[in-house]
Amino acid sequence: MSSLFLSDLGSLSDVRTFVGRARQIEDGGAIRLVGQGEVLAMYAAALHGGGGPTVLALRVLSLAEPGSVDATVPLSAMTDRFARIDRLLAGARPTPKSVGRPIELPIPPTTATKASWAGMVPPRAGWNVDGVVPLDVLKSAARAGIDEVAAGVPSGSGAAAVARLRGLVWGRPLLASGVPAGVAFAAEAFGFLGPASGATEDVATLHSAGRWWRLSTTRGHVLARTSTGL
Repeated sequence: MSSLFLSDLGSLSDVRTFVGRARQIEDGGAIRLVGQGEVLAMYAAALHGGGGPTVLALRVLSLAEPGSVDATVPLSAMTDRFARIDRLLAGARPTPKSVGRPIELPIPPTTATKASWAGMVPPRAGWNVDGVVPLDVLKSAARAGIDEVAAGVPSGSGAAAVARLRGLVWGRPLLASGVPAGVAFAAEAFGFLGPASGATEDVATLHSAGRWWRLSTTRGHVLARTSTGL
């Protein structure tokens, strides 16, 4: 399938934001697009490699038209697609009929070759509810970990050294259940924890299935698996 049809400009903005946040974490990274029926699932890696956990962000959107696709493409290629869409829409005056019209999102033909995480498929069913985690706990853990990584990476450190430190910091258990602290980093980095204040949601739900954990809010999901057994 060469294109997906998003519901409207709001959905396009949602995809653009997700890609932008993923590029802030790893500019040369990738996104996995899975379209089934009228649902689009977008996956991106928040953490992978370095001996630490694999942590993925997941955002789900509705499609305007049924689609069938499973493609892992470079984030930069998605950004190029956004630029083309912007050029097509430039100068088009919105009308009551056009505001809610579907937006065609061409799928880049280039396959990301270094996204080994894309081959890890979390279960779709069989999740157990393990409890809830206050958003304040997640935000504090994310901030503490980010500060620790920043302080422990001197200027000029190689990529391997940075990856090892990130794996150590974000691989630590966040809770007694053993869920890695990297879920807090991913949830914060992808905007799944909401605004800093005035949030209508104050907890995230924690689920488990086999070696996988899933942290869910109304804004998105974080999937995590430790390096053991990968």
